[in-house]
This record gives sequence, C-alpha cells and structure tokens, in this order.
Amino acid sequence: MKSLGSLIFLILSMHVFGQDIPSTLKVIQIDDSLSLKTITTKIDTINSLNVKDSLAIIDIKAEHWETTVFNPFKNIEIKFPLQLAFTDSSYISPITRNKVVTSRYGWRKGRPHRGIDIDLITGDSILAMFDGIIRFAKYNTGHGRTVIVRHYNGLETVYAHLSRYAVKVNDTVKQGQLLGKGGTSGNARGSHLHLVINYKGIAINPEYLFDFNEGNTIRSKNIWVTNYWTRPYLHNSRRQSKRDILLTEDEAIASLKNQKRIYVVQRGDTLSKISLKNNVSIAAICKTNYIKRNAIIKIGQKLVIE
Repeated sequence: MKSLGSLIFLILSMHVFGQDIPSTLKVIQIDDSLSLKTITTKIDTINSLNVKDSLAIIDIKAEHWETTVFNPFKNIEIKFPLQLAFTDSSYISPITRNKVVTSRYGWRKGRPHRGIDIDLITGDSILAMFDGIIRFAKYNTGHGRTVIVRHYNGLETVYAHLSRYAVKVNDTVKQGQLLGKGGTSGNARGSHLHLVINYKGIAINPEYLFDFNEGNTIRSKNIWVTNYWTRPYLHNSRRQSKRDILLTEDEAIASLKNQKRIYVVQRGDTLSKISLKNNVSIAAICKTNYIKRNAIIKIGQKLVIE
C-alpha cells in the first residue's frame, strides 16, 4: 500500500550534555484494512519499522499546529546534536527548471539569511519537496506570500516570495504537488524562491541536508546536525560552507570541540588588535570572513575566528 509520507524523518534526542534518550515513541499505525490504532515502539527499534507497508506516521497536527503563526515553536528548547534519518535518497525539486542558488544560508549584510534563494521567473511552479500538510499559507512580513508544509516527520519546508497560492491550510499534499507560483512578494529583490528548512522553528542550513543539483540528492539517510548548522552568523551567504557530513554520534560530539568562535567587534577595534586578542593572523581572519585587509569593520559586527 502506498505510503502517505514518502519521507520519515526521525529526530532522536541523544544523551549528550545531560540529555536523556527517550525510550519509546508513539505513532499512529494504519493497517491494510485502513483501521487506526496507536502503538508504542522502543526507540532502538524504530528504524526497523517498515514504513511503506505499515504506514506508520507521526501525528503531525497534534502539537503546535498554528495556521496563522509563522513560527509556533518560539518557547521550545532544541537539544543538539540531533540525528536525522531519511528513508529516501532524493527529494522533489521545488522548482521545475535547473536550480541556481543565488544566495546561501548565512550572514548577509549584517543580518541572518536563514534559507537559500533559488532563481526563477515570476509564474514558475513551486512544488512540495515531500508529502505533508499545509500548516501556513498567508502573507508574512518580509517573506511575502508564504507556504509552509509540515511533513510526517516534524520537518517543515518554507516557500516564500510567491506570487499566488495553489493550496490552503490543512490541505494534504503529495511530494511534487503544486503549492503556488514563484514571484517577488515581500522583501524580494528580483524573482526567486526563498527556501527554508525548519525543525521546530530552527532553520537548518538546507545545503547541509540536501544537494541542490540535478539529482535532488538527500546527502545521507542518517545524518547528525550540530548547532553549527543552525547559526547563520557562522556562514557566509556568498559562498557554500564546507560541508563535512556527520554520520555518527561520536563524529558529532567531536565536531563540537572544533566549532568556530565568534568575536563581536568593540569600539576601538582594528583587525590588528583583534588578531592579537585571539592569537590568529589577520590573513586568517580575512580569509575566514571573506573580507580584505583594508576592510572597514563596524562596532557590533560578528567575525568568525578559526
């Protein structure tokens, strides 16, 4: 029987920095007779669930289902690292033409850019990357006409700057289904799709999870995410960050020890002074932050120190 969700996305809280591992997970199971029942399964056996046969899905409307609020998770604390598990190796492209990323996840003109911009022509079709339910379909400040799809995994994909809608809230959509048409609504300079990948309101760098190539590749069926991939100020919107995939918990924990530091520019600072304070060369600061040696730095500006 065909699965209602082409994707299962498991967020497992691991025992890191005092966080406990949940022992069970409640899911709704639809059997071949289409009867519903709630089952409880141990976390360590969740990967053995045959999703496509049992149609085991999480009740994605049970919590924080707000159809008029862009981010209903503002008071939720997310623990890192997270493990994400996918059953598929590819997604459906959100646009029908070749994907050209014009601006990346990262720091842009003194502000965080929490998604990627994909070039398009006004009127191009915008498609759902995965199966899900429409949680939000309305105008949002900055984003303009926006559609948010919550998937049967807790993941949400955000499609912004649309010119019109093709869906409404609470609609169930299949991957590849038309969500609307691309455009320039909101704070958009030129027609493009602003694509955001959220988990409980936290924006994950889309290019860490997915390759935006012709193959529409999910980069790994099992991938660990640290908070490095949820902090735009650690990335530059003009260049793709180095994307070393974390495949195990040990790799994720080890990577935390090597995370970049942020230095906030103070009154009277120069690149020379910052270099001395942090025991790092001016050349290294410039290379990491994509600035020139004679660049003017401003009070409050964030510089990445490696």
